[in-house]
This record gives sequence, C-alpha cells and structure tokens, in this order.
Amino acid sequence: MYIDFSDYSRGAVVATDLVNTSPIVRAAGDAVADAAALDAFLTAHDIQRDTNGTELAQIHALRDEVRAVLETETQADAVAGANALVEKAARGPLLRQDGNGQWHWLVATAPEAPLADELAVLMGTGLLGTLRSLGFARFRPCASPVCAGVFVDTSKAGRRRYCMPDVCGNRVNVANHRARKRQES
Repeated sequence: MYIDFSDYSRGAVVATDLVNTSPIVRAAGDAVADAAALDAFLTAHDIQRDTNGTELAQIHALRDEVRAVLETETQADAVAGANALVEKAARGPLLRQDGNGQWHWLVATAPEAPLADELAVLMGTGLLGTLRSLGFARFRPCASPVCAGVFVDTSKAGRRRYCMPDVCGNRVNVANHRARKRQES
C-alpha cells in the first residue's frame, strides 16, 4: 500500500470512522463484526484489499489503539501513539509521480503486511498530518451527551462537534426542537 503524505485528512477520516464502529459508540453493536462488514468498511473508504475474516481480531485491537491515541491528554502522547501506528509497517518515504506528472511524497508499507498494520500506517500518517497541520485541539469527543464517540476534525473551519453529524447531531437537534415545542405548549 502507498499512502500519500499530502492527503492526511483521508487517514484521519478512516481513523474516526473505524473508532466509531465500536459497540462502545453504536447502540446497535459492532459495525465491523464480521468479514462482510469489514469489506464494506474498506470499500466505503476506497481501500482495495482482499480479506478473509481472520483479520477481525487485529482490526478490533487496532480500533482500540487508535481510540487511545484520540483520547490522549497531551499532544506529545498523541504524536507518540500515532508514530507507533506508522511504525507497524511503514518502510519510509518515497517520491512518486502520478499520472498528471505531479510528484507526491508517499509512505510505502512492507510487502505482505497484515491489513491491520497497513491501516495503522494510513491512520497514523493521517493523525500525524492533522497534528502538524491543524493541531491537537482537533482530536475531540462527541458533543452529544448520549454518545461515547471520538473524532478528528479535519474541517476547514474546525467547528465540527459530533463524531457522526448525521446521527449524533441530528439526535441533538431533534431533542432540542422537541424541548422548544414542549415549552411553547
């Protein structure tokens, strides 16, 4: 796998989405509970990798490790945790030219690296890029009072409040709307 340094938000998004597949966050249970769900997750994130279902335990362990990085107390701890993710399978930077003649810094993963290690490198580089470009304050817990999710805010304005805006944000907005309606009655 080759991971583009310049697109740190991709790795940060994958990290956020993987962490929030956990049954800690989702009342319906683990969103990556089987090989089919893992394949769907990878496809949704444009990650081309064949799976056979044996990777699930490693992916679940990785999910817990990434969550720990997002919940660290200090920027130094976040950097150390993200560096540890990158070190799982990264071979070093490469400079490669794309089809349009543009040069990109890439991180290559070791040949035959397990899926979890390749994802760790992708997410680790994304988290490091976010820390470098946007700062530690972009690692946040979900603002919903009923959610245990965490996320990396890679938005331009940096005002994201919910781990899953379409779910958590919507729940909060509906609850606020109903509370206003009750007060008006």
